[in-house]
Amino acid sequence: MLRESDPRSKSRSLADWFKDKPIEIRNNFNHFVKQYKVIGDVTVRGVKNMIVISTKRKGIAYIVPRKSFIDIVFPFETAYSDTLCFHKVVQNSAGKKEFNHYFRLMAKEDVNEEVKGYMAEAYRRGA
Repeated sequence: MLRESDPRSKSRSLADWFKDKPIEIRNNFNHFVKQYKVIGDVTVRGVKNMIVISTKRKGIAYIVPRKSFIDIVFPFETAYSDTLCFHKVVQNSAGKKEFNHYFRLMAKEDVNEEVKGYMAEAYRRGA
């Protein structure tokens, strides 16, 4: 958990994150967040290096909007390498038994049933 004195905890507004990005990027982000809110109660906040979706207990998805897509990372204790939705799975460098799963959101349709299943798992893990 980040402390207020930690420089990584400095906030950056969502408007700043989407400045100079195509409107489709913001629309795709809004769609992703809306799908998460169907799963459960989450908060969304911009910090210095990313946007974080959190439960009351912990962060469950980490987001960086790019020019033509959105990078989303889900941390799981298991490596789910045999999926269609993750383009990269990497063990967390912090030495924990945690694997970062990279999902690239390019269109609303990318948030399909497989992705929603992993979103729900991340939510359960963070609840």
